[in-house]
Formats: sequence, C-alpha cells, structure tokens
Amino acid sequence: MKTVSSKDLTQQLIAWGNGDKEALNKLIPLVYEELHRLAARYMRREDPGHTLQTTALVNEAYCRLVEQKDVRWQNRAHFYGIAAQLMRRILVDHARNRVRAKRGGTAQKISLDETAVIPQPQSPQLILLDDALTHLAEFDPQKSRIVELKFFGGLTTEEIAEVEKISIRRVEREWRKARVWLYDAIQS
Repeated sequence: MKTVSSKDLTQQLIAWGNGDKEALNKLIPLVYEELHRLAARYMRREDPGHTLQTTALVNEAYCRLVEQKDVRWQNRAHFYGIAAQLMRRILVDHARNRVRAKRGGTAQKISLDETAVIPQPQSPQLILLDDALTHLAEFDPQKSRIVELKFFGGLTTEEIAEVEKISIRRVEREWRKARVWLYDAIQS
C-alpha cells in the first residue's frame, strides 16, 4: 500500500469540493483502503452471517459520499467522519429492515457492563444505540457527533478536536459525559 500524506489527501478533498472531477478520480484510490478498513471494523461487530458484506458497505458509502453536494471538505478527519456517519446510517437502515422483515421481530433492550458502555452494533443493539444517539443529538448535537466520530468513525481524540474545532480536553470531557448519558438511555 502506498502511504498517502494527510496533506495530499486534504488537497484532493478540497479540489473535489471545489468541483474538480479529476480530483475525485485521484481520491478514490487514496481513500478506498481506509474506507474498507472502517467498514470491516463495523462488520466485525455484526452478527455472523450478516447479509451485508464489507465490500457492499464500502460501495454503498462511497456512492453516498460521491452524491454529497456543497460539502466543503476540511481535511481527512472530516471526510472519514462523514464516511463513518454514512456507514452508520446504512447499517442502521439495514438493521431496521431486517427487524421489520422478521415475523414478529422487535429490538430487545440490552444491558451494559462497566467495560462496554456502548454496545457492539449488532442489529437490535445498533438500533437502540442509533435511537439513543438521535435523541442525544436533539439536545446536544456535539456530544452525539463526538460519539459517532469516535465509536463509529474510529477517529482519535485529536482528530475529533480538529473536526469539531474544540480542544482535546473538551472532546475527552464530552465523550465521558456522552457515555454516561448513553448508558442511562440504553438501560431504561
């Protein structure tokens, strides 16, 4: 794999955001492997025999990324944050459709222990987490984005601080608060 600098990736993202179609063609090979790694991370958390495959998740996320209009890409962390958001949405939609398709299928409440404050996103648990994050976003969008970027996007605290334009300490503080809130929300 060819190592790509964050600066090169950011330059291509900015060019693409400014309407340069050639930049998109250059960007695809630069981001595909990382998107695949991100999708594989999601899929490892799913039930064995999941009907959506890693490559299909990458392809669907890629299609939705390409459809993004008027996005002013800031940097690689911003791009992968949005990719994570899209993958979360794809998996949640897929999980909801599977639950609906099952005869009498309903999401079950789950319990969390101290070591796993946020559930592994298997279909019913993913739906519960998504519902909790959606509710959290209604009154504290920043906490919700931090959870999404960290848990789903795999971004580091430093990358989240860069995307959100806040301090690292604030990201850490908001992450702790969000985990407590989600724990309580999912328990009830």
